[in-house]
Amino acid sequence: ESTRLNPRYTFSNFIVGQSNRLAHAGCLAVAENPGLSYNPLFVYGGVGLGKTHLLHAIGNRVAQDQRRTLYVSAETFANELINAIRTRSTEEFRAKYRTIDVLLLDDVQFLIGKERTQEEFFHTFNALHSTGKQIVLSCDRPPRALSALEDRLRSRLGWGLIADVQPPDFETRMAILRAKAEAAGVYASDDVLAFV
Repeated sequence: ESTRLNPRYTFSNFIVGQSNRLAHAGCLAVAENPGLSYNPLFVYGGVGLGKTHLLHAIGNRVAQDQRRTLYVSAETFANELINAIRTRSTEEFRAKYRTIDVLLLDDVQFLIGKERTQEEFFHTFNALHSTGKQIVLSCDRPPRALSALEDRLRSRLGWGLIADVQPPDFETRMAILRAKAEAAGVYASDDVLAFV
């Protein structure tokens, strides 16, 4: 089954700046030693700051080592659970999520208000963590700010490294734009990049 990874998102094309240095370092450490470094790894920050890129970069790196890796949004996780309940295939659902080596779950905030999904993810988290499998999560806020999540789940989200991604400074934004222009084969002067 597909890992759902975007091959374009790698560590080599992620621009590192002061705003994302800790998150990048944590993700790289996890990619090099899944299940051993920072488990779980929780990356949070605003929209468009690179969280999803980092999750895919981890997945693409560990997949090279033939590790069973799955990237999934929390919304997809919830929808697949609903479908499994409807079709009476929860055992297959559990086998899919609890037998992988690296789970990359994006947009954890989507679990808020979904009690059955939280319950299922709680047990999936425990199954993976207890067998030394890596869990990487992204969210728009830190675990302590997810007050609508069950306490036991929120507690587990904070067991490993919690790293934030802040909006990039001017120099990092320029480096990002320059890298994107080069990748697209487009020349743009510094004045144009600064304007953008």
